[in-house]
Amino acid sequence: MKYLPIDSSLFVQNRQRFAAKLKSNAIAVLNSNDIMPTSADGVRSFIQNTDLFYLTGIDEEESILVIFPDAREEKHKEILFIKETNEEIAIWEGPKYSKEEASKISGIKTIFQTKEFEKTFRSLVFEADRIYLNSNEHLRADVFVETRDNRFLNWCKRHYPLHKYERLAPIMHHIRPIKFKIEVELIKQACDITEKAFLRLLDVIRPGIWEFEIEAEIYHEFLSNRSRGPAYAPIVASGANACILHYVKNNRQCEDGDLVLMDFGAEYANYASDLTRTIPVNGKFTPRQKEIYNAVLRVQKAAVQMLTPGNTFEAYNKKVGLIMEKELIGLGLLDAKAIKNQPPDEPLYKQYFMHGASHHLGLDVHDLGSKYRKFEEGMVFTCEPGIYIKAEGIGIRLENDILVTKDGPVDLMENIPIEADEIENLMNK
Repeated sequence: MKYLPIDSSLFVQNRQRFAAKLKSNAIAVLNSNDIMPTSADGVRSFIQNTDLFYLTGIDEEESILVIFPDAREEKHKEILFIKETNEEIAIWEGPKYSKEEASKISGIKTIFQTKEFEKTFRSLVFEADRIYLNSNEHLRADVFVETRDNRFLNWCKRHYPLHKYERLAPIMHHIRPIKFKIEVELIKQACDITEKAFLRLLDVIRPGIWEFEIEAEIYHEFLSNRSRGPAYAPIVASGANACILHYVKNNRQCEDGDLVLMDFGAEYANYASDLTRTIPVNGKFTPRQKEIYNAVLRVQKAAVQMLTPGNTFEAYNKKVGLIMEKELIGLGLLDAKAIKNQPPDEPLYKQYFMHGASHHLGLDVHDLGSKYRKFEEGMVFTCEPGIYIKAEGIGIRLENDILVTKDGPVDLMENIPIEADEIENLMNK
């Protein structure tokens, strides 16, 4: 792996939190992701299932975790299965985890090879009353590929039909949003790499540069700093492209007078960062561009202060919407009288700000967590208001990553330039 070793105490603590949520006499199974094929004999780079990584720190395919807190023998309370290795695999793919390495990384003492799973599982499963199985229950997930977890679910129900089955995902959705200190440090490391990339961009962006050339600079800085690459597909949207929320073609040439909206974030040790900045291609905002930019910035600064324990997404987004309304009126985009008569469920500001102001951040960019749960200390959120005006060909979004603490929000990207004047100065130094 490119990243530095992670203290195994993180994964030990995560498993303890997980096991405490299981019903009595239950066994839980989590599988790694597959290596995804492309065509012919091509494959994508492996990316681990984040639930399995969260509980083990293991970053390798064909891995399985079994947790059985009420097992009769101590050695069976936690079992990690890892891919078999041999001389031929080592020649073609390089070395895989040894049992000793897997134990050191995860803190799990009982390590078997994956080929031993079925026999071992059968020897344990009849001691259990319930089986917890995993599936992707993220509200925004569009699952059209059968995962190892899905295949195992079907296999398990076919072989052990009389057990009681439980959903594992709700437990992960409950425990993963609260980050331990080590996790916050890993997210901060990802943010720091993202900062380096943004500062690099301020030096290279000029009229005539292509969006994909900007994207290439991002990749260069990420890979040079122990990141696997972007935590998600970078958005580099110049001119009217910035009004397309998930624009990822990145194939337009940036012109003099354009703004370029860049939404990107480094991954580090599987943890994500998520930054958006919108800057003038020629290094100087027009008066109208700066007016809209500062309106977005004021909304963001106000929104950050609301990321505090006890708040909720519903109350938070409603308040952000009210602040945005005032800014849009000031920009001449909304009429105060029309707002008074607007349908309660269809606020007019949605014409110009159509997405939510924040989402959870962690091992996944849109990390696990319930939209109905109150904000708690240790949660990490993005804060990303925007204004998109198709008629003017202007789209501006600003986004930082915020840690919720009892003493107030902590901006993990506070060192990344965001003030309009500061950006202009850096681009023209």
